[in-house]
Amino acid sequence: MSRTIVLIGDGAMPTICAQLLSGKGLTLRLYSAFAANAAELDRARENRRYLPGVPLPGELEITADPARAFRAASLAVAAVPTQFTRRWWETLRPHCPDGLPVCSAAKGIENGTLLRPTQIIADVLTGSPGGRWPMAALSGPCIAREIAARQPATAVAASGDPQLAHAIQDLFTCSYFRVYTNPDVIGVELAGAIKNVIAIAAGILDGLAVGDNAKAALLTRGLAEITRLGVELGGRRETFAGLAGLGDLVTTCISPHGRNRSFGEAVGKGEPAEAVLARTASVVEGVATTRSVMALAAAHKVDMPITAAVHAVLFEGKAPAAAVSDLMARPSKREY
Repeated sequence: MSRTIVLIGDGAMPTICAQLLSGKGLTLRLYSAFAANAAELDRARENRRYLPGVPLPGELEITADPARAFRAASLAVAAVPTQFTRRWWETLRPHCPDGLPVCSAAKGIENGTLLRPTQIIADVLTGSPGGRWPMAALSGPCIAREIAARQPATAVAASGDPQLAHAIQDLFTCSYFRVYTNPDVIGVELAGAIKNVIAIAAGILDGLAVGDNAKAALLTRGLAEITRLGVELGGRRETFAGLAGLGDLVTTCISPHGRNRSFGEAVGKGEPAEAVLARTASVVEGVATTRSVMALAAAHKVDMPITAAVHAVLFEGKAPAAAVSDLMARPSKREY
């Protein structure tokens, strides 16, 4: 793989990717679809909106010109929120070189199409979710603030192309960031998406102050329903017990920095969801993902009671406390 990496997006994750890739003799280029954002990042040399105080690498070039972004590129790392991925890549498509490997760092499922991030990108590039551009996903328990502070973290590079997975592993691994490979793109992307729904539920429990026993039960049973749907859709069961599954779920459900958990906590305390979203700078991916997961569960006849409860609170006007009570009152059953 050549040495020019283009980072697609202007949020926290592209900023962290730039940090992880810095100092390795790479040509790094960050693309924003918004000229004003690109200019501000270049002027401030930090991402003041999403990661204030974290300097951007000196070698990072920032551009709003898609043609320049892809010049001599050997890898694109896509880190745009899932519901906006299609729009960005429709702009990028005329400039993206044929066959350029793309690694997605987004977590979500597109509303309507129910496609995963790598599928969305492939769909735009080729008109088919299974196109000829090599695809990978980078996912795991990665709180941006902690990585920015160079605290130890891990992730999974998933691809059906082992050579691409190993190349991404080699690129991103450093003294404080350890990357494993995994062939299961389906499982890794689904785990990363659905855990945000469970994280909203975890935040709701925190807002209701119902205790750690309830949180433990939620994580355990939440993982069970993530796994049920993921396996039904073609993911490998072991993926959901790994870093992209259990690991990411734990981090997202307990970290005070997690957007989805924090959003859920505010809702659990009685604040309307719309008001919380309006004052949140970052995209709360789990809200839109809840709609997509419910649609997938219905289409594949998979029982997902926690996701259904979150959907009822966010979109059907159900009180958070009533949703918890109804979950506890479900008919008794075997654990497995």
